[in-house]
Amino acid sequence: MSWVDALPGAEIENGVVRSFAGATNEADVLANGTVISPLSQFGLIRFRGEETGAFLQGQLSSDVRQLENGLAQYSSYSTPKGRMLASFLIFRMGDDYLLQIPRDLQAAIQKRLSMFVLRSKTKADDASADIALIGVAGANAAAVVKAVAGDAPAADFTHHAWSDGVVLALPHGRFELAVVADQAAKVWQALQQAGATPVGEPAWRLSDVRAGIPWITASTQEEFVAQMANMELIGAVSFNKGCYPGQEIVARTQYLGKLKRRMYRVHVNADVVAGQDVFSPEMNGQASGKVMLAAPVGKGASEALVVVQTSSLEHGLHLGAVTGPQAQVLDLPYAVA
Repeated sequence: MSWVDALPGAEIENGVVRSFAGATNEADVLANGTVISPLSQFGLIRFRGEETGAFLQGQLSSDVRQLENGLAQYSSYSTPKGRMLASFLIFRMGDDYLLQIPRDLQAAIQKRLSMFVLRSKTKADDASADIALIGVAGANAAAVVKAVAGDAPAADFTHHAWSDGVVLALPHGRFELAVVADQAAKVWQALQQAGATPVGEPAWRLSDVRAGIPWITASTQEEFVAQMANMELIGAVSFNKGCYPGQEIVARTQYLGKLKRRMYRVHVNADVVAGQDVFSPEMNGQASGKVMLAAPVGKGASEALVVVQTSSLEHGLHLGAVTGPQAQVLDLPYAVA
């Protein structure tokens, strides 16, 4: 039994907390208060062994060596043709390397990475049952985290260890607590007592959209080269490390200026899901791109991250068809060239 099964008021579907009983518009709660969310939509691949760092350095797009300096990082895993198979948040707990990944991809990606271990002194297993993930976001997120964990890291991607786990500082003023599973219920209760309101998976997904953080899911695998999804803008791509699958394509895209698609944040007066096509009038009926990630912001409205042709922006973006609902481009917290 997962720790989320015992959360008061949790409305759970396929193991993921979708909402909490009695909640109003969770997007409004996120915008106006401080929220906590059980991140049951993610799984954790744990790598252990003395050669883990070197192994992951040769597989992922980020500079994994930076984890040794106490930093977390976003990263990606691609095919030899440079198309992303998965995206991750990576951090360490003690000597273990933890790869946070959407749970619908975990088993397949864990198996694929394990195939390439060969003689490396490292081994992958599923840490999802051992470690609980809790997200904290909103105006007083830092104060809530500090009240429970004793400290709240000030700089993005830094972390603080305490008796029950680690606290990671994420972009856009958010935090993530990786907690020993048998302490998760206690920590959750303490976060509520410190003033946070429980919200489900869609609200946390909205916080990722607003932070400009892309997550590859089953519907978007092999659709994008890392830079199309702004991965280098969030520190998920290193251009001065050694080889890894897809590295040649990623480097060529960066240095030859061939990038024609980018990721943008939009508002649409419609329900939007990842994988939907986005159209623009100048594309002569062909799709300009796809939805990377989307979340509801109220009844019949969504915010989304869309990867589209940069040339389409001036002509307008539409969901599903050229005549579909128009997408209004919104700001991201980082500059998109």
